[in-house]
Amino acid sequence: MSEHSNLLQPAINAVADACKVTRAVQSKLDDIKQATKDDRSPVTVADYAAQAIVAAQLNQAFGNLMLVGEEDAGDLREDNAAALRDAVVESSRSVWPEASEAAVLDAIDLGNHDGSASAYWTLDPIDGTKGFLRGGQYAVSLAYIVNGIVEIGVLGCPNLSADFDRVFDSPDAAGTLYHATRAGGAWSRPLTNIAESPTQVATSSTATTETMRVCESVEAAHSRLDDTARIVERLGARGTPARLDSQCKYAVVARGQADAYLRLPTRADYVEKIWDHAAGMIIAQEAGAIVTDVHGNSLDFSHGALLIQNKGVICAAESIHGEILQAIQDLGLFKL
Repeated sequence: MSEHSNLLQPAINAVADACKVTRAVQSKLDDIKQATKDDRSPVTVADYAAQAIVAAQLNQAFGNLMLVGEEDAGDLREDNAAALRDAVVESSRSVWPEASEAAVLDAIDLGNHDGSASAYWTLDPIDGTKGFLRGGQYAVSLAYIVNGIVEIGVLGCPNLSADFDRVFDSPDAAGTLYHATRAGGAWSRPLTNIAESPTQVATSSTATTETMRVCESVEAAHSRLDDTARIVERLGARGTPARLDSQCKYAVVARGQADAYLRLPTRADYVEKIWDHAAGMIIAQEAGAIVTDVHGNSLDFSHGALLIQNKGVICAAESIHGEILQAIQDLGLFKL
């Protein structure tokens, strides 16, 4: 069990409350679009409000918060952002009723740490922007990193069902929250009842390349789907792909609903961000999956906000991870 496991419950509570906010925003997309005159404004409102909730709760619980967040409140403070600012504050008040406008903006700005400290949190308040706007899968992703090691991960998946037979495009009424601590296993519980005893999750121990089910992004821009197809063909895999947005893909591999998630570089100079992978990675690892970059290197979280030492991500059941790396090498993809 991680020595930092005492931080877990406040993190779970913060993510669960942030998910309540994002659910509320997603339920009134058209109203927010009309009020702000911007089709992308609902996800912006959800991003800001979720970061405000998580940052405020962690700061209250622990003080002196060091958080590498995706957002800052600079644009919200502009005079021409009044409608958007009001929507963010109103949404935050759904779980933080006493919040003033200043308190919400200041909480958002708590996410301005650069990742240079020995220990800090990292947050992606809405992972899966297009999934959120489409009414599909997205995640609130929070992780705690100490000396470059991910110690805690919490992943709120508001639309992801615990029922494997439910299609990903059909949002679930309960949603699922996943969490893990280093050497403490990976666990899940319904988002609508985080007081329920968690259930341990584990990857498939019988996965083979022949039956491999690859978990892919819905958005082609997020990964090289053509290269994924070449890898799948090379391995002779016949499993049905799982297509969904966000770090929910890590959870789907962690719980054995899919066997591999390939996030392949879309261009040579692209560098992954820590908040896109930290929470999902530890949950998948603690469930028994192997997570590396496309060259087989461990993900290196010791360089601030970017994974500058890595290229792409391969998350897969232990039984097939090595064969996926070998296929990448045999195909001559992503050469050093």
